[in-house]
Amino acid sequence: MARVKGALSTRKRRNKVLKLAKGYFGAKSKLFKTAKEAVMKSGNYAYVGRRLKKRDFRRLWITRISAACKMNGINYSSFINGLNKAGIEINRKMLADLAVNDAKGFETLVKAAKKALEK
Repeated sequence: MARVKGALSTRKRRNKVLKLAKGYFGAKSKLFKTAKEAVMKSGNYAYVGRRLKKRDFRRLWITRISAACKMNGINYSSFINGLNKAGIEINRKMLADLAVNDAKGFETLVKAAKKALEK
């Protein structure tokens, strides 16, 4: 039986890693060993970042909604509670967009929330 050499598959694997490391500083983009370490680390950062992004955006939306609520004379938690009691189901992303781009529309939601809280 003939001996199988792994040069082709090894070269392919190494080129794949080096391609991912393109643009990295110094040896990280040229040498396989350091490139592999950098690519693995950047992969971990990207994985974590995709999860943090969701938290960061939610925090931003809540901050924007809270600021708009204060301008309309209600705090954030009361506003959200009022919306729930009024049966208005709208997510925070849309609320934040309304708060920034459509102040009158947001004001009507605040009025509905206040009315629901009074009952």
